[in-house]
Amino acid sequence: MYAIVNIAGQQVKVEEGKYYFVPRLSAEKDAEVVFDKVLLVDNENNVKVGVPTIEGAKVSAKVLEHLKDEKVLVFKKKRVISYQKLNGHRQYLSKILVTKIEN
Repeated sequence: MYAIVNIAGQQVKVEEGKYYFVPRLSAEKDAEVVFDKVLLVDNENNVKVGVPTIEGAKVSAKVLEHLKDEKVLVFKKKRVISYQKLNGHRQYLSKILVTKIEN
């Protein structure tokens, strides 16, 4: 059984008992969160598709920790005028454990 859920503007395919890294959530560590914007649920080839969401469907998860992603380097260069700039960026993430999918 899996579901496709809208979490902080991103569509994530989730399954029960698995860990996922999602954009930083406002919930505290070890808090339970419920996502109600479920777009699709597949329960053993019984597929429900929402228009745009499925009424009454929920995905429960537990926030395990807040962390930062690996550094992404952004390098800009213009050859002729001797210009170069190096910037780094680390995205803020939350690690969640999906505990239950209700449809």
